[in-house]
Amino acid sequence: MSDTRIIVGAIAGAFGVHGEVRIKSFCAEPEAIGDYSPLTSEGGTEYVLTLTRAIKNGFAAEIEGVETKEEADALRGVTLYADRDQLPSLPDDEFYHADLIGLTVLDTGGTILGTVRNVLNHGAGDLLEVQGADLKTPVLLPFTMKNVPTVDLASGRIIADPPEGLFE
Repeated sequence: MSDTRIIVGAIAGAFGVHGEVRIKSFCAEPEAIGDYSPLTSEGGTEYVLTLTRAIKNGFAAEIEGVETKEEADALRGVTLYADRDQLPSLPDDEFYHADLIGLTVLDTGGTILGTVRNVLNHGAGDLLEVQGADLKTPVLLPFTMKNVPTVDLASGRIIADPPEGLFE
């Protein structure tokens, strides 16, 4: 996958019997997903999407060329990407998850702790999943100003001040 695309949502299956799909939006403003159409799948398939209405946990949408419930159900689980150029610029203290994945994590003394493998959120804030050669299992580092005072995208690194004992 190229770094010029950002995940903006996913297709959750059919909605109704006339080919509409359920859309889960991962955008800060959920309805903005409709502004980024056409969207692409991981494999590069293009989807021209029109949101039709808000529904519980997302939106109902029409996708060009999808006419039946069966066609809509076949798209369940497809991750949707938008070109980065279409997305709004972020303030200095906010980052797209895709920008953080792959960054090297160093402690405040310059020792390499590992690499960001994923960014997770289980409802209480973002967690950086850090994988490293000296780590038996990945470490989940809370992504807060206290624990991660510096994110330097230009040099590809994060300076972390993790809670005592987290990386032992």
